[in-house]
Amino acid sequence: MRRILLVLLACAVVLVLAWGLASLPGTVSGDVGTISFEAPTSVVALGLLLLFAALYALLRLFGAMVRLPVTIRRRQAARRRTSGDLAVTHTLLALAAGDTGDARREASRARRLLGDTPATLLLAAEAGRIAGRTDEAETAFKTLAERDDAAFLGLRGLLRQAIDRGDWTEAMALARKAEAVQPGAAWLRRERARLAVRAGEWSDALSLADADAPKAALATAAAEASSNDGQKQRLARRAWQEDPSLAPGALAYARQLRAAGRESRALTVIRHTWSIAPHPDLADFALAPVTDPLARTKAAQRLTEANPTHAESRLLLARTALDAGLTGEARRHAEATIAAGVNQRRVWLLLAEIEEAEGGDQRDALRHAATADPDPIWRCESCHTAHAKWHGACPDCFTVGSLRWSAVQVEGPPVIQARDETFLISSG
Repeated sequence: MRRILLVLLACAVVLVLAWGLASLPGTVSGDVGTISFEAPTSVVALGLLLLFAALYALLRLFGAMVRLPVTIRRRQAARRRTSGDLAVTHTLLALAAGDTGDARREASRARRLLGDTPATLLLAAEAGRIAGRTDEAETAFKTLAERDDAAFLGLRGLLRQAIDRGDWTEAMALARKAEAVQPGAAWLRRERARLAVRAGEWSDALSLADADAPKAALATAAAEASSNDGQKQRLARRAWQEDPSLAPGALAYARQLRAAGRESRALTVIRHTWSIAPHPDLADFALAPVTDPLARTKAAQRLTEANPTHAESRLLLARTALDAGLTGEARRHAEATIAAGVNQRRVWLLLAEIEEAEGGDQRDALRHAATADPDPIWRCESCHTAHAKWHGACPDCFTVGSLRWSAVQVEGPPVIQARDETFLISSG
């Protein structure tokens, strides 16, 4: 209805103008050289109007001709953009469906139509990665990483590739670059901490650890890996202060104190940890400077006096007594350990040695040893793998601070035999 009214209004205006032109009075005459003309005013006005319309049309046509190349380019660009957007959509659909062939083909088409934009490069990289074309993915990610507006996307993709191939050193370097580009990303900080553990960069792992991380284990591993004596002592002291019950941490600190000539302080650290969580390695350290068997017995008594009823204390006293020839005292401690409910293989083997030293029959003790419970060992609380040595993180599942000294077989996957490998991955 509105359009009809507008058309009627336009027609009325035209009629009014035409009527006005036709009713103009008088004539217009003029001379141009030898040519004279005379015409009614209405005819001259209509002629001028038509001349103006013709000139206007010619000017518009000329402008259109001038703008034609630009117009053609714009229309072609619009068609490419529309086709490119459609190719991006098809790439996303192919990636979601797991169709790697279509994904790579559509991603290539999108790049051809839209150019190397962050979106097309990321899609091309993901399509190549899922298809197993790591070279294609790496090239696209590197191109992304070189852009100011999408460097983080490229670095994150390269980081994931480095992790997939186990190149922990390269992954650490890429994570640092990514954090420089996108500082404060919580995900990136956690990833850097995890990579530092994988790469054996314990100091970095400690500095990146959050509030709930097992800092004692990280500090102990960092102290063991450090080559600087001052830093080694600071890290070891921190480890012991964070968790005095962690025997490796106490030993790391005590070794530094002994190396610095502070033997009394070193033994105080060992005794304090023994009072909380006795461990055979603590006894080995405390008794190492003592060579006389009787003196070792007395040193063992001083070490265990704060926790005398613990199985490790009784076994240590039994062992040192046996080495000193005090078989009666050794038997008393060994039998007290068994009476306390400890049925471990090492207890019965020690009792067999005592029987041998006294000239008795070892067979009963050896029969018990064959069916006794396993001896304590470092065991991962996460994957239940057993290890002969303590590590800052489990070498199998890489869980930090998960190794505990235990004789109990935790339910879970089959236990792997203990190994002596050192968890220090430096090149992947």
